[in-house]
Amino acid sequence: MPSDDNPLTSPTPTEVPLTDAPLVRVIAQLRFPEILSVERREFVAPFQEALREIYPILRHEQTQGVIMSPGGMTPAKSQLVWRFTDLEGDWRVSLAPEFVALETTRYGSRSDFLGRLRTVLNALDTHLQPKLADRLGIRYIDRITGDALDDIGDLVRSEVRGILGTAAATHVGHTLSESMFELPGARVLARWGRLPGGASVDPSAIEPVPDPSWILDLDMSSAAPMPFAVDGILEEAQRFVERVYTIFRWAVTEDFLRRYGGEP
Repeated sequence: MPSDDNPLTSPTPTEVPLTDAPLVRVIAQLRFPEILSVERREFVAPFQEALREIYPILRHEQTQGVIMSPGGMTPAKSQLVWRFTDLEGDWRVSLAPEFVALETTRYGSRSDFLGRLRTVLNALDTHLQPKLADRLGIRYIDRITGDALDDIGDLVRSEVRGILGTAAATHVGHTLSESMFELPGARVLARWGRLPGGASVDPSAIEPVPDPSWILDLDMSSAAPMPFAVDGILEEAQRFVERVYTIFRWAVTEDFLRRYGGEP
């Protein structure tokens, strides 16, 4: 997109599929007022049946969770989380007393992701019937590693490169930029920068890797609670994924798109 466009207000560009995208994880999370019955197996069983054909593997774990917000990560109390996973381990639905989440490490397209989210929300509406959605968040995480890391100057625009676009780049071990943007009814938390091997800003979503990497982490979330209505939540999710994609396309260059199998 043109360099003078504002990615927070400009129209969403046409989606360019990347055959080798460095997209490591996409997450949609919906938080709602606590439903204590979620901790009971018999209460969750109908929800499992609604998803079991797609996500047949069920595990549960006691977690010390965190709440992702535009202000960063906040520790949450320990809770039981039910994990529903597909056979390949590429897609996972998580259900806890205060949230449901859909995440994938094999993102195909916007329409596929939102279609899967609709399936999860329909099951939630039928079997848990929350009346309020406290927060909706959509998060996309890209990570560049290997030889591409040496070409970062060609892959992302100068405003995003920051210190990595200067002569000091050869001495950088760690650099991370974080900005929070206010939009009507929503916020965007954007992080990007270089991490040393073995490091992560959020190990639950960005698994540490042995070698240095460069990440682009975009998280858009609602700014206020909304009534729980599947169609309304999906409209917001559609708006969020389109805005996040617009910011992504602003941040990267056409060389990036070609590098990862796209045709700009």
